Amino acid sequence: MTVESSAARGTRRGGTETGGDAGRTARAAESPKPAKRATAKAPAKTAAKAPARKAPAKRTPAKATKAAKTAKAAGRTGPATPAVPVEPQLVQLLTPEGKRVADPEYDPYVAEITPEELRGLYRDMVLTRRFDAEATSLQRQGELGLWASLLGQEAAQIGSGRATRGDDWVFPTYREHGVAWCRGVDPVNLLGMFRGVNHGGWDPNSNNFQLYTIVIGSQTLHATGYAMGITKDGADSAVIAYFGDGASSQGDVNEAFTFSAVYNAPVVFFCQNNQWAISEPTEKQTRVPLYQRASGFGFPGVRVDGNDVLACLAVTKAALARARRGEGPTLVEAFTYRMGAHTTSDDPTRYRSDDERESWEARDPIQRLRAHLEAEGHADEAFFAELEEESEALGRRVREAVRAMPDPDPMAMFEHTYADGHALVDEERAEFAAYQASFEDADVTGKAN
Repeated sequence: MTVESSAARGTRRGGTETGGDAGRTARAAESPKPAKRATAKAPAKTAAKAPARKAPAKRTPAKATKAAKTAKAAGRTGPATPAVPVEPQLVQLLTPEGKRVADPEYDPYVAEITPEELRGLYRDMVLTRRFDAEATSLQRQGELGLWASLLGQEAAQIGSGRATRGDDWVFPTYREHGVAWCRGVDPVNLLGMFRGVNHGGWDPNSNNFQLYTIVIGSQTLHATGYAMGITKDGADSAVIAYFGDGASSQGDVNEAFTFSAVYNAPVVFFCQNNQWAISEPTEKQTRVPLYQRASGFGFPGVRVDGNDVLACLAVTKAALARARRGEGPTLVEAFTYRMGAHTTSDDPTRYRSDDERESWEARDPIQRLRAHLEAEGHADEAFFAELEEESEALGRRVREAVRAMPDPDPMAMFEHTYADGHALVDEERAEFAAYQASFEDADVTGKAN
């Protein structure tokens, strides 16, 4: 991974930000030129002059070599291979070893961060990981039907979540437990849906944090529509929508990109590229780095080190500030890694290697910030010990609360179906109530159910 200066990034994003002509010129110079049609057809024309019954394999070695040289000169490695994309660049403020590196473009967004705030970011990540581990254990014990772990993605979620303001709106998928933590949603409330006792567990209006979305990518359209409404209301708040690398292939996401660009909506699209869409690697989904897709829709994209909480904080702050200024959407690609399974029903050992996981463990986001805190003298052993106790207390509270969740009222499924009621729903409610009552009658008379 490389760290690029802000000047270089401005050049690469020139088509969508400032210096558009210069940026386009630079990209044109960097991309291989396609082969001329006449040159590409030369081998085929030569083959056509051969006797009709002679197979293509009978071409002379000289001609075959000439065709290979022509393809190589044209920058092709095989039939219909597209041009090689521009090398992706990465915004990074903390190295994997915890060393602070400068970035003139994004340093201003974290220039005033205090040691206390840095400890707060560390605390957020530790407690989020502890909650996530407890939820995974509860699922394995049969207390939850399913769980989607965020292990390894704590920096991307905490950094971006802490960049939002109270009046901003967040549209998550089903893995944004760290963002929910930043928005003040009780972790216990996240588990009701996975236990099957409710459809969400919290009021979105209380925290400006929408309910989890299981349908892949649909929340990006909801976020775009809400952002368009904010513009019409004249408010200066912004919207952030979360999705994964796999969701970027969905039509809903691309439609959201189109509408947000055309209507200049104040929305940040935050893609957590954790390398795997269940068992499908990113290279099977796109021929270019995901953040570069934004230029095709007419707005800027940026790739940030998703395991660097400080960089995620700065980049998201910049994108949200741009949205509030009325400059439209931004695509942020947080380049990170899903350390665990896609969900608890998945077995990642079937499709990825241990070596790959181990290489990403060395970039652990929590250890990275801890190394920085220790090196700068911003935290001592007493702080880490106290935090460990707090995290264990959180795990116990979550475990006890989940096991104490009451079963839902079966009649609740008929509520809120229609705002003003409906004759058919009323009829179905009455029939279901009579059906439920029949079991109670059987218990009273002693008959078998």
